[in-house]
Amino acid sequence: MARPKQFDPEIAVDRAMEVFWRKGYAATTPQDLVDALGIGKGSLYNAFGSKRALFELALRRYRDSQALALVEMLEESGPVRERLREVLRFLAEMDLGDPDRRGCMAVNTAAELAGADEAAAVLVRRMFDRTEGAFRALIEEGQRAGEIAPERDPVALGSLLLTTVVGMRLMARVAEGPDRLARVIDATIDSL
Repeated sequence: MARPKQFDPEIAVDRAMEVFWRKGYAATTPQDLVDALGIGKGSLYNAFGSKRALFELALRRYRDSQALALVEMLEESGPVRERLREVLRFLAEMDLGDPDRRGCMAVNTAAELAGADEAAAVLVRRMFDRTEGAFRALIEEGQRAGEIAPERDPVALGSLLLTTVVGMRLMARVAEGPDRLARVIDATIDSL
């Protein structure tokens, strides 16, 4: 007779996400995961198959929680420029306020694994595509409302905004304070 699982797999994935987000894939050891999840190595492998499989689940969990929250913030109501400014400020404050300076798990994964792990690259690319699409939609909304010049290319501006966010999230990992990120936010809004 099979023994019942002694842990909640959903909580385990959340905890694994935190470890991978803080340390990265390569630096996370199976022992780190066992310690964070509070289970034995046998249970870890029986439940998730491998460190790599658990990492993919953790990256998907990040997508479902953190990345989608950004898209939802962009879709709120209000003036487009102010909404964008608030989203950028929120990201900067969140990253600077994180004592571990984890940044964005998707950005970190792209930097660490994109050339070596196609499945991870595809997941990150999809997250970036969704965020870029939300930025493009925001620009188009701003054009319809007369806040952004209609001759500006919304696809190009969406790409620019995604790249700005990626750069900000990396910069926040080493920033000594908010000044540089505040300048980036102001320049980004002014460029629209």
